[in-house]
Amino acid sequence: MKNISKSLWGIVLIAIGLVIGLNSFGVTDIDIFFDGWWTLFIIVPCFIGLVDFEKGDKIGDVIGLLIGVALLLVSRDVLSFGFIAKLILPAIFVIIGLSMIFNNTIKAKISDKVREGKKNGMEAIVATFAGQKVDKENEKFEGASLDAVFGSIVLDLRKAKLEKETTIEASAIFGGIEILVPSDVNVKIKSTPIFGGTSSRVKNSDENKMTIYIESFSMFGGVDIK
Repeated sequence: MKNISKSLWGIVLIAIGLVIGLNSFGVTDIDIFFDGWWTLFIIVPCFIGLVDFEKGDKIGDVIGLLIGVALLLVSRDVLSFGFIAKLILPAIFVIIGLSMIFNNTIKAKISDKVREGKKNGMEAIVATFAGQKVDKENEKFEGASLDAVFGSIVLDLRKAKLEKETTIEASAIFGGIEILVPSDVNVKIKSTPIFGGTSSRVKNSDENKMTIYIESFSMFGGVDIK
């Protein structure tokens, strides 16, 4: 399931190409611009995010999928906008509440670790309307705060000197953050996505003695750990 999101996007693009091609040759007459077709730009990415097992917190995808399907039903005159308006807000609150209950215990420990790291001092790395790559090869690393706003950050820790558990606070707003970690560490994540997401390709193992705690926030952006 490692590359499931890429495979699903591939299937979507192939399906679109086939429909356009068959329509062009008169084999089919499928209207791809049906009423509410634009909602697919919300529904498809959120659905793919839900089935991507490498992705962290999926609350943003659940909410996005709910909104997308609701707007599609309104566009198709299946449900009225007034009914959806009454239903969708309480539904969002319920989804967020359930997510907080089930994830609170694990995430509280990660938040404590990040707060502890802040007290000890964290390097600030900022990218605003720009890109920045930071390579910590042969350097001692004791934590960092990453902020990408309409920009991108690549933090390479694969050859960094990690002498103890460390913390990273990552915030991607209309931007992207990529964190490359050594193969012999565990990564624990607390993610808060708002139409964004955090994904990790790191395989945690009991044999790995070092742990990196990451608290991420993404709004129309993404954080990728690998």
